[in-house]
Amino acid sequence: MSHHARTPARPAAGPAGAPRRSDQTTTTPAEGKKNVQVPAILVLEDGRVFHGVSFGAEGETFGEIVFNTGMTGYQETLTDPSYHRQIVVMTAPHVGNTGVNDDDPESGRIWVAGYVVREPSRISSNWRAKRTLGEELRRQGVVGIAMPGTRALTRHLRDRGVMRAAVSTVELDPAKLLERVLASPRMAGADLVEEVTTTEPYTVHPPAGVPTRFTVAAVDLGIKAMTPQRLAERGCEVRVLPADTTAEQILALDPDGVFFSNGPGDPATADTAVAAMRGVLDAGTPLFGICFGNQILGRALGLQTYKLPFGHRGVNQPVRDTRTGRVYITSQNHGFAVRADLDGPFDTPYGRAEVSYVGLNDNVVEGLRLLDRPAFSAQFHPEAAAGPHDAADLFDAFVEMMAAHRDARESARA
Repeated sequence: MSHHARTPARPAAGPAGAPRRSDQTTTTPAEGKKNVQVPAILVLEDGRVFHGVSFGAEGETFGEIVFNTGMTGYQETLTDPSYHRQIVVMTAPHVGNTGVNDDDPESGRIWVAGYVVREPSRISSNWRAKRTLGEELRRQGVVGIAMPGTRALTRHLRDRGVMRAAVSTVELDPAKLLERVLASPRMAGADLVEEVTTTEPYTVHPPAGVPTRFTVAAVDLGIKAMTPQRLAERGCEVRVLPADTTAEQILALDPDGVFFSNGPGDPATADTAVAAMRGVLDAGTPLFGICFGNQILGRALGLQTYKLPFGHRGVNQPVRDTRTGRVYITSQNHGFAVRADLDGPFDTPYGRAEVSYVGLNDNVVEGLRLLDRPAFSAQFHPEAAAGPHDAADLFDAFVEMMAAHRDARESARA
């Protein structure tokens, strides 16, 4: 359950307008006060305190504090459901330059628990901008802080690791706020998928002029709008399903492939998604997972997941393809990872598997591939324009896998 206050807002929605599940907590936005320098404080669970001024809604918010190293893409970050219950620190010194538009959101609402920036832009300079970033934060009741110490804060989190925190404009006594931070829930053990998934199935069709070649069942664990769009561009009719959809329900759609999305929380709690994925693997249907979906594949194969010290969040994360040696510049947003053997193939209940991608900063598993069944995953986000399109070929690989599987099935029937 999110511990930040929000004003009652429009229902969150997926790309096709499907409502998302969400918490029902409330806050008070700072209406009419956008030019007022309201004091705000940030308190970390280890007792460190930062001072600044309110940016966004007035109030207070609690969550796990993390940093994002992207120089651009703040609107996509804010609306990514994977950031649910996290306070995001932007390492870029100037945020909000291009304002907010209605084309780039990855979901129907802002999901971050709170927002920390060094210096908000005073104006929006983009022809697509509809509102300033500050106005959008206030409109959606998102509490934030503008402060001069984001570099020191980022270095602190890199040394100490991510931790619980609070941003407040109403409780300015650090000691009192710290007591409440220490009483707030941790991210480890948090089961958040049901709070962000769609409540009803919906379909994303190929754009005009693109013939439908495949049907993909996409399990929404916190899916970003761009992901089914990238599949649809390749001729896939994408049927987005709630997170609690069973393997039997997935397979009843007779999909050419099954996709498991990104999402928030601890993958160790996602037993329902793991069971569904195992059913898909048992059926031999082509399978592709990204981010949280990569961790679910790891668990389905019998591997363990663990929490990273400070995670990977940004659009500049290098990973290496273990087969070709090619280095991709990727967009990532994850605080958990899969523990697997990096040295070669290993056995699983579904045959041999291997680590397909490795993070070059810290040797974290960034992808898995089954060698005896049509299934693979990536920890990074191929729908994002990080390199700018380094990893987009993963969608092509999934399409090719579905085509090969269909050809093999038709040949067997003949």
